[in-house]
Amino acid sequence: MSQSLAQFAFWLSSPSFPHIEIARGAGFTAVVLDIEHGTFNLDDLDRVIPFCRALGIKVYAKVLGPLTEPIQQALDFGADAIIIPHIGALDHAKAVTAATKYPPLGVRSYAGGRTMGYGPVDDSFSANENARTKCWPMIESREALNDVEAIAALPTVDGLFAGPTDLSMAAGNPRYSFSESDKNDIARIGAAARAAGKPWVLPAWTAPERAFGKLHRADITVVGAQYALIRSAFHGLVDSLGSEGLL
Repeated sequence: MSQSLAQFAFWLSSPSFPHIEIARGAGFTAVVLDIEHGTFNLDDLDRVIPFCRALGIKVYAKVLGPLTEPIQQALDFGADAIIIPHIGALDHAKAVTAATKYPPLGVRSYAGGRTMGYGPVDDSFSANENARTKCWPMIESREALNDVEAIAALPTVDGLFAGPTDLSMAAGNPRYSFSESDKNDIARIGAAARAAGKPWVLPAWTAPERAFGKLHRADITVVGAQYALIRSAFHGLVDSLGSEGLL
């Protein structure tokens, strides 16, 4: 794999195995599964997550919402990181992120499935699994942004995932435009993660956003949204047909 792709992930909204294979062939080794807005059901996750991991792709699962059940399901299927949308203020973040970690650190429930090798585990399992799997709350509400430094410092939080669009719209903007105020909000998320000694993740669909992420030392940049790539390819094909005089 090209080292230049090590810090990037692609975005998947529907469970297409060929799309995953194509992305892996291009060099990607990490994927964000948009379970919240995508078309994944439990059977899909039970197949897609181990398929990705068998190809050497880390799986970052953006779950349905800030609820214990979808968090634990994605972890039990084998996700490497959980991205939790709709996080509110500190107390909410503390309660929700606890579902991602086994006691005594959190309240994650034990299941005897894939992550346990379908059998008994040793005394080190819970601690090792707490360290292996990552919890990244999304900072996409004004309440979460107001408490972002304290959220980043929580022991159940392993990093922060920026949600620029919802964060901007929550401020009263009609849409996200990567304005100066948007940039300030995103930079604050990055600074909070850095101050806590933890990574942060930025979805960045444009070159200016990616440059901003690099400037502010985003550890992972999410690029290449599945539907947008397909749309771009078809529009590019139609443009080519026009330039060839076929339309």
